[in-house]
Amino acid sequence: MHIDEPGQHSSQQRGHVLLIAGDAAVRRRAVQVAPSANLAALGLVPVSVLLNSHAPSDTTYLDGARDPNTVLMRLRAAAATPGPLLVYLSGRLTFDRRGRDLHLALAGSTASTVRYTALPWEWLVTELRPRPAGLTTVVLDLVADKAAWPVLAELGGLPVPAAAETYGVVIPPAFTGGENTVSSYTRHWIDQLRRNPTRPTGVQLHAFAVGAAALPPGTLTLPATRALSAPSEHQQRGGVEEPVRSAHPVQAAAVVVPARAQAPVPAAPGRDPRPHIHALATSGRHHEAATLAQAWEQHVLQVHGYMSPEATEWAEIRADLARMAGNYRSATQLWIGAGRSRLARQSPDAPEVLAAAAGALYCWTQLKDEAAAREAGLELLRLLDALPSLEPRLLRLTRQRLEVLNGTPSQC
Repeated sequence: MHIDEPGQHSSQQRGHVLLIAGDAAVRRRAVQVAPSANLAALGLVPVSVLLNSHAPSDTTYLDGARDPNTVLMRLRAAAATPGPLLVYLSGRLTFDRRGRDLHLALAGSTASTVRYTALPWEWLVTELRPRPAGLTTVVLDLVADKAAWPVLAELGGLPVPAAAETYGVVIPPAFTGGENTVSSYTRHWIDQLRRNPTRPTGVQLHAFAVGAAALPPGTLTLPATRALSAPSEHQQRGGVEEPVRSAHPVQAAAVVVPARAQAPVPAAPGRDPRPHIHALATSGRHHEAATLAQAWEQHVLQVHGYMSPEATEWAEIRADLARMAGNYRSATQLWIGAGRSRLARQSPDAPEVLAAAAGALYCWTQLKDEAAAREAGLELLRLLDALPSLEPRLLRLTRQRLEVLNGTPSQC
């Protein structure tokens, strides 16, 4: 979505913000996600900032709803808006074993009443499907319960509306939770909206939030941590390709493969290879995706040079492919390299620099091999140290973990 110029709207361009709080997710009496707190925090953000548009807009809050049909009516009304639309959902994702469907649990939903008291996830996908590309953003802050989590693994992710840019996280059920406050992902999303004079794009906000949120291991992120290069403005508005999404594989696009790559994929001039590569990765074909991405990176290096922006973008793509394959060591090193490359030609507070640092930090926190973590930790610390706008807490936690790894725990 884009910011429109004031005074250039008609009633046909009216936008809408729909905020939905499902049932709170609680484990061992600790709140994993508090949807009401999240909605209250979002309610303090100006609608024009949430929507990234100055179009006249309406806002609908659904907090404590118990009837899925009531939510459906609100969702249907929001989907009918001709202008920009933001749909935010927070709560507990559950599964109806009889109907074999994922649901967003509403207030009062239990395992035995899911099909009558929870919102079928397919309703969300269906209602938003007909909307024009480029006008819809869906933001999710969810926790999957024990019934839903295996289903997400079987599906390879969470189905999302094809026409919508979808960002968010789904926390695994084993997470013990914390206080009854705004959840970390949503809080960092809001913080970035407040701290940046120029509103970041949705994918930048997602990258910042994921990198800063200290998410539990295994968290499903939609899309992956900002490695696939963002489509151009023209592409985002219905041009050549739709935006790449991690949990809803896009239609495999024909691609041009450098001759020496000899990769077995169809070739058609002028097509972007990234959606095809991403679709391979999300379908579990990690080796094929990595091989193709490496071939394209070599091609770009030959054409544009090692320090070119294009080369950095492909290093970032390879970094996230490594993350998706669970190779956090390689992903960390690639993200650090990308961050250094960007820092060499961009300001330390540039969104792309911070996004690369966020990717490196997240992947480093997932490293279980202590030797690998020690090896990469020093390089990561140098990168983070060069970013004055980085949240101090992240630098402090990185130092503390590195000290523990080196056997010299901090005394502070």
